Amino acid sequence: MTDENNTPATVAVPNSPVIIHKQYLKDMSFENPNAPEILTMGNKAPEMDMNIGMDVNRLEHDEHENYYEVSLTLNASAVREGKAMFVAEIIYAATLSIEGLDEGKHHPILLIEIPQLLFPFARQVLAGVTQAGGFNALHLRPVDFRSMYLQRFAKENQPEKV
Repeated sequence: MTDENNTPATVAVPNSPVIIHKQYLKDMSFENPNAPEILTMGNKAPEMDMNIGMDVNRLEHDEHENYYEVSLTLNASAVREGKAMFVAEIIYAATLSIEGLDEGKHHPILLIEIPQLLFPFARQVLAGVTQAGGFNALHLRPVDFRSMYLQRFAKENQPEKV
């Protein structure tokens, strides 16, 4: 009988070039201008407006050359029967560094991968604040940041027509 080693093989997992240092709620605003009347006003579905924005800032850091802050902004508002229900703005951000990766490859990481990582946290804050305002929690659907990126930068990279 041969002696077999049943120890699982170790697999080298490449280190991610992205290091998230902090993630945090940077700013939050919630307005409930017509409370308490709007909280009991009708059952008609509200008209919703939702916008998502992203911002990237390169920061100075003693230990990391490629150090950034990425901010994800969620703006949501609802109107029922011509009256504002709520207006909310959440800015959720992270500081991060990118190590060992050509700087030309940072752009899609900063505008696709990091917002994808931040979105569930910002979504949770937005759901909580709308619920605290007396409304049903606003649960946003997942967002395809890759498609948003491709749409935005495909337009910018097209040659101008003469």
